[in-house]
Amino acid sequence: MHSSESDIQQNKGMAIVAYILFFVPLLAAKESPYAQYHARQGLNLFLLALAVNIVLGILPFIGWILLPFANLGVLGLMIIGILAAVNGQTKPLPLIGNYQILK
Repeated sequence: MHSSESDIQQNKGMAIVAYILFFVPLLAAKESPYAQYHARQGLNLFLLALAVNIVLGILPFIGWILLPFANLGVLGLMIIGILAAVNGQTKPLPLIGNYQILK
């Protein structure tokens, strides 16, 4: 995915927001390939966090022990995504970034 330099500069804020509230850039920056890319990465991250919390949250004992570590992993992926957005990069997130839920 190639975004123009002006698109990257104008939409860095939206790209950063995508890792916190993925739907904001999906709705507010529809014309920006850069913001849309990071919004899709943010959606992947949200779905991972949701799945981790549901699955590990219902598993007695072992799930409850692993849940904080899994959430730290999700936080780490969020930080990686935010740093990529700040630096004007469109690198997929490790483990989950190559899945495309929205086109």
